[in-house]
Formats: sequence, structure tokens, C-alpha cells
Amino acid sequence: MYGVLRLVDPILRAWWRTFGIGITAQLTVRGRRTGRERSVLVGLLNVDGHQYVGHPNGPVDWTHNLAAAGQARVAQLPGVWATLRAVQLSDGPERDAVIAATARQQPFPGNLVYRAAQRHIRAVGVYFRLEAMHSAESDAGEEVRKPRP
Repeated sequence: MYGVLRLVDPILRAWWRTFGIGITAQLTVRGRRTGRERSVLVGLLNVDGHQYVGHPNGPVDWTHNLAAAGQARVAQLPGVWATLRAVQLSDGPERDAVIAATARQQPFPGNLVYRAAQRHIRAVGVYFRLEAMHSAESDAGEEVRKPRP
């Protein structure tokens, strides 16, 4: 499924910039080796007033970069950015709640895939809680805006 998404990524990005796509947000994080900014479209999950991102198939480049950087810029709408701290979740109730929410919050047909793969996702998925940063912690000159719920 991710191979297909990679092929249609330019179309998805254009559609997201024009119309939005459900819970999809753009996450931009500095690369751990190159220092260059890398962007990826992710599902921005909401659980108990907190926001989360993650990858169900375990660590991938952007999750490694996010863990190393400890923060990312997130846009729920094109041009509306917030710099957020990323806290990687350990196994436990918070992570389990986020994984369960993924199956409920993803649009069709993704919700069916996530529902069917719950056991696999619990075994290998990598998830992060996103938290607002104080202005002294954020990038110089960038306004920190709380993402929409």
C-alpha cells in the first residue's frame, strides 16, 4: 500500500494543498544526516486533547529524523505552521490508545487496513506525541500556533 502511496504522492500533495485530505497534515523535520528539511504527509491523530503522528510499520526515515530532531514543523492547512516538540511513545496505555484511534480516525479504506492490522501495529509501530513549544524553544522568528483540533 505504501508503494502505491509513493507513486501518487505528487497528486496527493497537490490535492492536500488545494482541498485538504481528512486528518492529513504536512510534517517537516530536519534530516539527521544531511540537515536538510524533509517533508512527509502524515495522519494527525487526536486522542484526549493531544496530537500524535506515527508509522504503523515501524521505524522509517522520517520517524528516525523526528526522534533525532525532537521537533518538527506541522501544517494542518497549507501555510499554517506550528513548531512542535515530538515525544516518542513507549509501549503502554497511551500508545495503545493512539493505535486504536488510528483505526477510527483514518478515512476509508485506510481505517479498514488499520483495524485489520492492529496486532502488527502494536508490535512494531512508532508513534510520537506532539506538544506545543515555548517561544524560546521554537525557531527564531517563527510564530508558534496551536494546531486546530
